[in-house]
Amino acid sequence: MISAEDLIALVRNYNPKTNAERIERAYEFGLQMHEGQFRHSGEPYFSHPVAVAAILTEQRLDDATIITALLHDTIEDTKASYGKVSELFGDEVAKLVDGVTKLTNLQLSSRETKQAENFRKLFMAMSKDLRVILVKLADRLHNMRTIKAMRPEKQVQKARETMDIYAPLAGRMGMQWMREELEDLAFRVLNPEGRQSIIRRFITLQRETGDVIHRITGDMRHELEKAGIEAEVFGRAKKPYSIWRKMQEKDQGFSRLSDIYGFRIITGSEEDCYRTLGAIHQRWRAVPGRFKDYISQPKSNGYRSIHTTVSGRDGKRVEVQIRTRQMHDVAETGVAAHWSYRDGVRSENPFAVDPAKWIANLTEQFDSEDDHEDFLEAVKLEMYSDQVFCFTPKGDVVKLPRGATPIDFAYAIHTRIGHACVGAKVDGIRVPLWTRLKNGQSVDIITADGQSPQVTWLEIAVTGKARTSIRRALREVDRERFIKLGKELARAGFENVGRKATDKALDTAAKHLRLKDRHELLARLGSAELTAHEVVEAVYPELTKDDGDAISPRRAVIGLEPGQKFDRAPCCQPLPGERIVGITYRGRGVEVHAIDCDRLTEFEDEPERWVDLHWHAGTHPAVYGATLDLTIGNDAGVLGRICTLIGEKKANISNLEFVDRKPDFYRLMINVELRDLEQLHSLMLMLEAESDVAAVERYRESKKTAVAAG
Repeated sequence: MISAEDLIALVRNYNPKTNAERIERAYEFGLQMHEGQFRHSGEPYFSHPVAVAAILTEQRLDDATIITALLHDTIEDTKASYGKVSELFGDEVAKLVDGVTKLTNLQLSSRETKQAENFRKLFMAMSKDLRVILVKLADRLHNMRTIKAMRPEKQVQKARETMDIYAPLAGRMGMQWMREELEDLAFRVLNPEGRQSIIRRFITLQRETGDVIHRITGDMRHELEKAGIEAEVFGRAKKPYSIWRKMQEKDQGFSRLSDIYGFRIITGSEEDCYRTLGAIHQRWRAVPGRFKDYISQPKSNGYRSIHTTVSGRDGKRVEVQIRTRQMHDVAETGVAAHWSYRDGVRSENPFAVDPAKWIANLTEQFDSEDDHEDFLEAVKLEMYSDQVFCFTPKGDVVKLPRGATPIDFAYAIHTRIGHACVGAKVDGIRVPLWTRLKNGQSVDIITADGQSPQVTWLEIAVTGKARTSIRRALREVDRERFIKLGKELARAGFENVGRKATDKALDTAAKHLRLKDRHELLARLGSAELTAHEVVEAVYPELTKDDGDAISPRRAVIGLEPGQKFDRAPCCQPLPGERIVGITYRGRGVEVHAIDCDRLTEFEDEPERWVDLHWHAGTHPAVYGATLDLTIGNDAGVLGRICTLIGEKKANISNLEFVDRKPDFYRLMINVELRDLEQLHSLMLMLEAESDVAAVERYRESKKTAVAAG
């Protein structure tokens, strides 16, 4: 464990004016509070907060952040209180520690709706003080470095959460080195064989070609010296996960990948960056389409650099990044550069962004508590996307994710412009709204009075702001239709448990589900954002519980190893009573398929992954989803009768989606929750006998064929 003196020495390297006595007091307080606590590895627990603080010194952060790292687990895991921390170290530190504690308590890997809500809370915590997330990222980095001491299932959970949330968040904040390390540490847990395979191939490649990095670095230095440019040149092989991702994206083997080496050139001035680019392109051939100038068009997190890819020795491609020292500091620390110290004073880096403005860019379009899912989708789009820069007719720059369309451009200017958009001109030429925009293009949006967003725009739009605005507008247009459909679904759902969907019952459900009123509840039910089961359960939870004598879904399948988990395959949706087989997945347990599922052909060459399974004999609860492909007449009351019939068969409708609308017929997909195959056949026979039902089939995703009723 690093001593207090050594930690203070690390801080003094960049901040000679640090309050050493305050850091030492925090060290002693944390050590005292965590006394007697140990990590899974057997080390004293306090070694973890100290290591987190040491990671933050690499980003040259202020005293308050270092002290927060030392105390970040005290309020949650020890007898220390918020008041005590505030009294000893000030309100600033206490608020930061409390913020980290709240982040730690967010279960970011739970199911989607909950995850969306927690993601919003995460960003709200960040908006108060971004240093909270800097401490949390350093905390996650150290936990991933020491993850081997955890139980295997816990390792997989933490690694998946790291890969999905924390690694892209670090990248979005500009800390690319941390993103790469987090990804690689998670990759080591989630796919150890894949990672080892990449490393083995690297070793073989180095044995065959020698030290490529050393040779190319020398060549670059020689070219820069010839051009009279003073610069530092660094080369490295890309991380195993980065290479694995390229292999997956390009569907290529390792031997066919070319740009597996990266080189960085640090110059003295912006002018030298462009002179360096010229020298590199004179010596090596540039690869078309692989040039990006983030100096003239920086990323929103302050990142500036020139990126180019050139063909090096033996036709191998290498990626080159060119930047100044100040740009490099921001590239290493990202948004954290705002708090960085150098020689005892806050770093005056002209490229560091204001964290408050940065976070506002991600959250400004979400002004309602109801948009958790939209918020999650938009944040993921923002974090995983690269950017293109386009111009308005007046010459203003609009930043958009790669793949953005004129629809996204219109909404980026103003929601009103987006709603009224009927067309666009790109570089003076009229183009379809689905056109993908490219760097440097000038875009002119054509609007018309009376225009409103179309459903098809959701397939065209890429940015979170555009998709959220379109959904809101469509929701208002479709609100009455959704409310009407929601009433039918609610009536059938309540009748299924012997109750009526009265206004009072719906008001109670809306209040329990934290919705504005029953009209909002019915609109969400009709648009499939809620299920009838959730609405009924909100009012009558005791009526929706499993029958006490029914077989628990957790032990519904026989043939699993002790403690082994299973999931029903979404492609074939197997039901109790069907012959089934299992396919094992590392870290996920077993996926159960119907014996006639087409997807099983994908595993014919992997017999070791097959598990012989069968359903437990006895009565099962009606919790197993199946999808019916239904074509019904377009007459008043038909859908209501169909919902009633399904309810009479004690089958709960969990989702309903129209897939085709004709003047005479509707085709829709209905998700029903059933006990077993026998109930499915009984339900389909009854629906087939109904005069207003033109066709009923069981829908299976992979086969897209039906099991005929009876």
